[in-house]
Amino acid sequence: MPADDTPRNDDNGTVNGRERQRGSVPSFLFISFVLFMLTNHSGDEFLARHQYQDALRSLSYQLSNFTAWRNGTESDFSLPDVDVTAQPLVDFFLHHGHLQDPNRASYHPNITGFLRGEGSAYNITLLSLAGETVPWKPLAVEYTSELNITEASERAGSWNWTASEKVALSLVEKPTVDPQTGQRLSDDVALAHGRIEFTDINTSDELRLEFEAIHFITNGSFYGFALPNGRQIDIRLLPSLVPEPHKNATADMIKPEIEARIKKLQQLIDDGNIVVDPDAPNPDEGIKTNCSFTFQAHLVPSKVPQYLMTELEEEIQKPTGASTVEPPRIAVDALFLSKDCGILYEIHEAEGLRSRTFFRKVTTYAATAGIVYLILLFLLIRQMEISRTPSGIARVSRWTLLFQATMDSLSFAGHITFAILFDGRASLSLVAPAFLACTLFIHEAQFAILVYQVQLPEDSVPTVQPTPNVNPSAVINPPTEAAPTAIVPTPPVVGPQPQPATATNTAATETPGLLLFWRFITSDPQIKVWFALFLFVIVLVRVILSPVMGVLYVAFSYSSIWMPQIIRSARRGRGSGLSKEYLLGTSACRVYLMLYFLVCPKNVLEVQPRQWTWLLAMFVFAQVGVVLLQDRFGPDFFLPARFKQVNVYDYHPVLPLPDAEAPEQSLGDCAICMDAILIDSSLRRRSEDKLERQMSSSKSNVKARTSGFFSAMQKRMVGGGATARKSYSLAPCHHLFHTECLEKWLAIKNICPQCRRPLPPL
Repeated sequence: MPADDTPRNDDNGTVNGRERQRGSVPSFLFISFVLFMLTNHSGDEFLARHQYQDALRSLSYQLSNFTAWRNGTESDFSLPDVDVTAQPLVDFFLHHGHLQDPNRASYHPNITGFLRGEGSAYNITLLSLAGETVPWKPLAVEYTSELNITEASERAGSWNWTASEKVALSLVEKPTVDPQTGQRLSDDVALAHGRIEFTDINTSDELRLEFEAIHFITNGSFYGFALPNGRQIDIRLLPSLVPEPHKNATADMIKPEIEARIKKLQQLIDDGNIVVDPDAPNPDEGIKTNCSFTFQAHLVPSKVPQYLMTELEEEIQKPTGASTVEPPRIAVDALFLSKDCGILYEIHEAEGLRSRTFFRKVTTYAATAGIVYLILLFLLIRQMEISRTPSGIARVSRWTLLFQATMDSLSFAGHITFAILFDGRASLSLVAPAFLACTLFIHEAQFAILVYQVQLPEDSVPTVQPTPNVNPSAVINPPTEAAPTAIVPTPPVVGPQPQPATATNTAATETPGLLLFWRFITSDPQIKVWFALFLFVIVLVRVILSPVMGVLYVAFSYSSIWMPQIIRSARRGRGSGLSKEYLLGTSACRVYLMLYFLVCPKNVLEVQPRQWTWLLAMFVFAQVGVVLLQDRFGPDFFLPARFKQVNVYDYHPVLPLPDAEAPEQSLGDCAICMDAILIDSSLRRRSEDKLERQMSSSKSNVKARTSGFFSAMQKRMVGGGATARKSYSLAPCHHLFHTECLEKWLAIKNICPQCRRPLPPL
C-alpha cells in the first residue's frame, strides 16, 4: 500500500491507532554529542595541574631563600640596587601623598574593586626624544642612557602603546596576618594584587598585565611591579621599591604572604580544584609585549574626616545597617615605567568602584532583569494562548520569534558566565535572570517551530482564483475528487515519496554519509529549526566576542524585532494577530535592557554610552506602531498602489445566481453544517431595480433596450454588496461553505473538512 493511503489520525499524530516511533538516529546523535562534550578535555586540566605544581615548588624555593636572607644566613636571594635615576622622573609626573589632617581629610584604607580611566604613553628612548623639548627630557635621557634601542624594540613587541588611551584596573587588597596568631601585622601596610588592562582605541584589542604592590594606608601610596600575563612576579623584590624608612615594614609582609599562598595552592591541588585560566596567553597568537614595569600610584585624598572613614570601612566590611557618611569618590593617579622597553605610561585620576558596592549593584541589576524577563515570559505565554489556533499561528512571523530567541540565548549565556566569574558573591542573584532567559528562549523556540510547521504548506496551497464563468450546477453540486484536480493543481505531498526497493537500496549505497545526515536534518521540521538555531547561536557567540561586532549585533537584532512581522503581514494581506499588550510590553522590556547597557553610564559592564541608542529605541516603537496600524487600516496601507497586489486567495469570488424560478434560492449546501447557502432576496430586488433603470434610460431604440435587458439578465451575479459576498466562501478545491462555518473550522484545522487538502488563510 502506498504511504499516502496509510490510515492516519490527524488529531494525535498516530498511524493505525499506534503512536509513531521516533527514529534511533536522533538519540544516537544526542548521546554522541554528550559523550564528546564529557570526554573532550583537550589536556587543559592536566596542563593546569602541572602549572599549579610548578608554582608550588617555585613558592617553596622563594620562601626558603627569603627566610634565610631575613635571618642573615647564607641565601641565594638579595635585593637589587635602587635605581636612583627613576625617582626624579616619577616625582615630575606624580605628586606623592603626604599625611592629611585627620579632622579634615583622609585616604581610603581599602580600594578593593575596579578602576577605570584614561592614560598617555610616552616613548622615552634616546632616539624618540632627540627632537623633543619637553621639560622632563633630561630626566628620561638619564633614566634610559644605557638602553639598547634594538633590544627595547624587540621586547616592546607588536602592541601599539600610543593608541592605548583607555585603562582598567581590578585590584584586591587584603591585610597581612600572622599565620601563628591570626592577628594583623600592621595597620598601615597592606598587600595588593590584580590586573591592568590596556585597550587599543583603534582595534579594541586588549593587553593584560598582572601586578603586585604594597599599599601604605597613611599616605595613600602604592609601589609595585607589573608584568605581562603568564609571567610570575617575585613579591620578594617589593622592598626595593619603597622608601628607605619603609623597607623593614614591607619585608615583614612578604614571608606570611608567601606562606599563605603556598597553603592555598596546596589545598587546591589536594582537593582537585584545578581551574584553567581563560585569560592565559595563547602561544598561537604570539606575544604582544614582553615589557616589565615598575609603578607608583597615589590616592586622591577625600574630604571625609578619619573617624568617619573608619566607620564607613567597618560598615562596608561587616554591614550592620548603621547610617554612615556617603562613600567618597575614589580616584588614583599612577605612573608606569619600563626601563627595558623605554616606555612611560601616565594615568590621571582613574575613578574606582568598591567591589562590595559593585556586587550590590549587580544584585540590584539581577533583580530588575529578573522582573523584566518574567514579564516577557508572561506576555509570551499569553500570546501563545491567543494564537493557539492554526488561523492565529498562520499570522505570526517565525523570524520575529527566532530573533528574540537568539537574543535570549545569548542573555542566558552571559548571565551564567558572570555568575560563575563572581565566585558565589553575586552568582545566586544572576541565576534568576539566567533561568528566566533560558525558559523564555525554550518557549520562543518551540513556538517558532510550531509556527513553521503550521505555515509549511503555504507554498503548496494553490493561489489561482476559481473561474467566474463556472456552471452553477458545478457549484451547487461540487464535483468529485478528480474534477478539481484538472482545474487546481494538487498540492505536493510533504515528505519522502515511495520508491522501488531496488532504487532505494542503490541510492542508499551510493549516498555519502554526510549527505545522508543532511537529508535527515532537513527532513524533520523540528530538527531543521533546532539545528539552524544551534548553528546560528554558535556563530553568534564567536562573533559577539568582539566588542564592535557585539554592538552591531545588538543594533541589527533590535532593529529587526518586528520587521519580519510587518513584511509577512504585507505579503500575506493579513493582520499580525499579535495583541497590543504583547507588542507594547515586549518592546518596552527589550528597549529597557538595551538602554540600560548602551545609555546608562554606570551599568554593571561599564559599557560607554552611545547616543544613537535613542534612535534605535524610537525605531523599535515605530515598528510597533506600523504593526498596530496594519491591523486597523490594512496590512499594506503604507505601500504605494503598484505594490499592493498581494497574491492571496479570494474566498468570496463572484458566482452566478441560481434560476429565479427555482423553488429554493440557494447556491447549494454548506459542506460543514449541511444547511443551504441561501441568497438574500434584497440582493435579487436590487439587481432587478438596476435592470429597470437601465431599460428606462434608453428609449431611442427598442431593439437595443431589449438586447440590453437580456444581456443584463445573463450577467446577474452574486456580489452586489460586501455583506452578500461574505456570506459564502468557496475553497480552492471548489467546496462551498458558509463563511461563519469555515471560520470556526479554520480556527481548529487549516485543511478542507471534505477533501482534507490544505486551505489558505481566510
